[in-house]
Amino acid sequence: MDMQAIGRFLSSLRRERGMTQEQLAQQLGTTGKTISRWETGTYLPPVEMLQQLSCLYGLTINELLQGERILPEEQSARADETIARVMRESPFLFQERQTFWHRKWLRDHRWTMLATFAAMAAVQVAALLLDDSRLSVAGALLTMGLVVMLRNQQADYIEHHLFDDKLDLPE
Repeated sequence: MDMQAIGRFLSSLRRERGMTQEQLAQQLGTTGKTISRWETGTYLPPVEMLQQLSCLYGLTINELLQGERILPEEQSARADETIARVMRESPFLFQERQTFWHRKWLRDHRWTMLATFAAMAAVQVAALLLDDSRLSVAGALLTMGLVVMLRNQQADYIEHHLFDDKLDLPE
């Protein structure tokens, strides 16, 4: 991805509107320094800013990422090209995405896991206090079943975000 070309394109779009970097920054809720970094190709605007710029300039995000206006009949083919290039050049690699979604699932489900394991520990303590081996075995089997269920739920969640969602990036 040619970030300098994207930056030059963003700069020309802003100037076409007769705006300064500061005016654009104020409209987008960011700083002039950030706009400058985008326009010099130092940084790429994040997705939410690409969406705002797309609306502001009446262009597609694809055109912004290509660094040029695209004829309507070329939009579809060029969009596929852009997506493939962005995914190929993305520093957010498969293993990093997998780790990200794994950690997110753990954060989102920590209270469920804590409550589940607390309940299972309570069953084991009750089994010890009542000296009931059947309750202990049932509690252990129930714990194993819940662990397997949670692991499967976690694997489904991660797999969905890795493969089912097109360009599903971290929130």
